Amino acid sequence: MKTLLNLIWLVLCGFWMALGYAVAGLICCALIITIPFGIASFRMASYALWPFGRTLVDKPGAGAGAALGNIIWLVFAGWWLALGHLVTGFLLCVTIIGIPLGVANFKLIPVSLLPLGKEIVEA
Repeated sequence: MKTLLNLIWLVLCGFWMALGYAVAGLICCALIITIPFGIASFRMASYALWPFGRTLVDKPGAGAGAALGNIIWLVFAGWWLALGHLVTGFLLCVTIIGIPLGVANFKLIPVSLLPLGKEIVEA
C-alpha cells in the first residue's frame, strides 16, 4: 500500500516539492556559509519525494549548533514552508482520495520547520 501511495504522491506533488527543495539546497550550497542548510534541504527533498513508510527522528548527537541553525532556519524559511505544507495538506484533505496525501503534507511540517538535527528512517 505504501508503494502505491508513494507513486501517487510522486506523480501529483512529490516530484515538484522535491525539485523545489533540491534547488534550494543547490543555492544554499553555492553560498558556502549556508551549506548545512543545503544539506538539510537535500534531506527534505528525499523525504518529500518518497514520504510513505518513512518517519522523522531526532539525530543523536545534534547539539547547540543544530539548535542555533534551526532558529535561523525557522525565522527565514521554516515557517513559510510549514505554512505551505499546512495549506496544501488541508486542501488535499477536501477529497477522500487526497486525505493520505494531505497527511503526508502534515508529516513534512516538522522537518520543514526544524530540519537540522533530524534523521529520516524507515518506519
